[in-house]
Amino acid sequence: MKKFFATRFSPHTVDLALLLIRLVMGVAFMIHGWGKIQTPFSWMPGAPVPGILQGLAALSEFGGGLALVIGLLARLGSLGLVFTMLVATSFHAFQMHDPFVNTTGQGGSYELPLLYMVLALFFVINGPGKFSIDAKLFGPRP
Repeated sequence: MKKFFATRFSPHTVDLALLLIRLVMGVAFMIHGWGKIQTPFSWMPGAPVPGILQGLAALSEFGGGLALVIGLLARLGSLGLVFTMLVATSFHAFQMHDPFVNTTGQGGSYELPLLYMVLALFFVINGPGKFSIDAKLFGPRP
């Protein structure tokens, strides 16, 4: 039982976990951003959001997701995702007055954009791990 609950500090398993998180998160953002990147300046019809900001959000979702998947310029892509998810979180929390977690199954919540924002911030701070193109091009961080 002790062996099962023991904490592993192997850098290899941590980097493998980072790769898996990057792939799942990156693919999810690419899927979210795909429709937006088709009409980047007008994917929010009727919303009081300028077209340029809609374009930046579309680019950060699709491009940031791609950066995470391939592990190239992942910190930069993640930074765009942090700001996009900050706006999404604040929109749901303060404009829509959605709860943190919606337990009714109807309506929105801000748990998912907040989670994505925190994960993106993690990649900005820590980088994509050794299983990435960034690690091959730029080497380990001192």
